Amino acid sequence: MTKVGFVSLGCPKNLVDSEVMMGILARAGYEITPRAGEANVLVVNTCSFIAPAQQESVDSILEMAEYKKFGRAQKLIVAGCMVERYRDDIRAQIPEVDAVIGTGEIEKILAACEGQLRPESSAAVELPTYLYHDLTPRILATPRHTAYIKINEGCDHPCTFCVIPQLRGKFRSRRFESVVREAENLAAAGVREISLIGQDTTFYGEDLGIRNGLPILLERLAQIEDLHWIRFLYCYPNRITGKLLDTIAAHPRLAKYLDVPLQHASRSVLARMKRGSNGDAFLKMLEKVRRTVPGVSIRTSFIVGFPGETDKDFNELCDFVRAAEFDWMGVFSYSDEDASKSFALENKVDARTIERRRATLMAIQKKISARRLRARVGQRLQVMLEGPSKDTDLVWEARLEGMAPEIDGRVYITEFEGLTDAADLPAPGTLATIEVTAAKEYDLIARAVEFAAPPAQQIPLGPQNYFPILSSR
Repeated sequence: MTKVGFVSLGCPKNLVDSEVMMGILARAGYEITPRAGEANVLVVNTCSFIAPAQQESVDSILEMAEYKKFGRAQKLIVAGCMVERYRDDIRAQIPEVDAVIGTGEIEKILAACEGQLRPESSAAVELPTYLYHDLTPRILATPRHTAYIKINEGCDHPCTFCVIPQLRGKFRSRRFESVVREAENLAAAGVREISLIGQDTTFYGEDLGIRNGLPILLERLAQIEDLHWIRFLYCYPNRITGKLLDTIAAHPRLAKYLDVPLQHASRSVLARMKRGSNGDAFLKMLEKVRRTVPGVSIRTSFIVGFPGETDKDFNELCDFVRAAEFDWMGVFSYSDEDASKSFALENKVDARTIERRRATLMAIQKKISARRLRARVGQRLQVMLEGPSKDTDLVWEARLEGMAPEIDGRVYITEFEGLTDAADLPAPGTLATIEVTAAKEYDLIARAVEFAAPPAQQIPLGPQNYFPILSSR
């Protein structure tokens, strides 16, 4: 049996693409292996959003190419966003690569493995249009109790810093019932948390003529009894409607969590980004969110060093972050991509200034996060158990409802009250009540004091990394 190994890089959208490709191959009789040395075929699903991601993708391709020289691998396939930008360059500069598959061609993975994929030049490839559905085979590469569902693909927003429309095509939504059926199937298989993903989930359904598509979808998914938490990533700030907030507040299974990438707070910077709005408007939006959805956790991300960003612009951003008091925040250094519209803008900011600004903004957020988490010491909170820590079996990891998988903080459980035998430990995906005993800058330390009844379909406890994927970074 031919064995295939996958390296999946970049965002959760890319991970879902990898899962679909693995499912297609598994259905055709291929075996998916987590060990590169055993693989007959290696697939690297690349990211090309910014320069560091491109470099990581190139490094991974070259690393896997070594297995063609010294291992069992006979084919190396490169897939994903980097192919959309550098299809011809990959073939010309890395001769070990046998086939390339863009984001809109993932259903061609079987033909690529079997050597039947006809090479095409960049000039012959149109913008991606592919969109998977509930009947598409898929092998999850996430922990057993949590999964992503891609509800839409592509993007129509004109953000000048972003190349996503070129990499993933125009915005297109999946059919409503297809998403619901996939969620129901995942829940029946033991998944307890679902994260809906798309470049802009808040625009879901607009292209299908569905008004308030995301609130309607969330309300329907909230009826699936076997699910504990349902969240969605990512929100466009001007699409956060009263209907959406009321829906989140009304249903216990809908996680009280919003990921809203604001990108900046200066009106002039946002105008050059083609984003619009300003910090004062954002503060009013945040106040409405917190008033309508009590206890909501809010995550955002910013870009520093955008062309033309002055010291005044940056100080305005710092003041905004202090006032907004986000639960979670990421800061990206501006990457001057030649395919983005911002590449043509003048007054570029030098690399040293960009890095200094990034460090300054993260230091501000670090203090905010530490203070907000310290306030939780002594509280009893509900968490979802993740399983033993990757560092030591003596500590378990868990997440609050306001902590999204992989990107936010963690709860580290050092004690299970009333349990003396490891065999009695509940399965990952179980809800538990914890008492917070200490706080760090981004994480909590706690002891578990109570466990919810196990779900109807108990998820067997197994190794954390049992899924057949080489790497997901």
